[in-house]
Amino acid sequence: MNKKSNKNFEKCLSRLEEIANLLESDDIGLEDALQLYEEGINLSRECLSSLKNAELKITELKKKVEDIAIGEKD
Repeated sequence: MNKKSNKNFEKCLSRLEEIANLLESDDIGLEDALQLYEEGINLSRECLSSLKNAELKITELKKKVEDIAIGEKD
């Protein structure tokens, strides 16, 4: 993940935490709760996508390291 996507991930995660706290409070109406829930679903998709991209990047980097190690043995 680059710095921009890392910031976006952190921002989304922070907002998800806010939404969770708001939904757990007793001071929220049904309509507001539904809107927050929908926003939370969309944010969680963004976070999951960022995590999958990070996982792919790590896998690629590990493969490069393994290729270098194999090349040194020859």
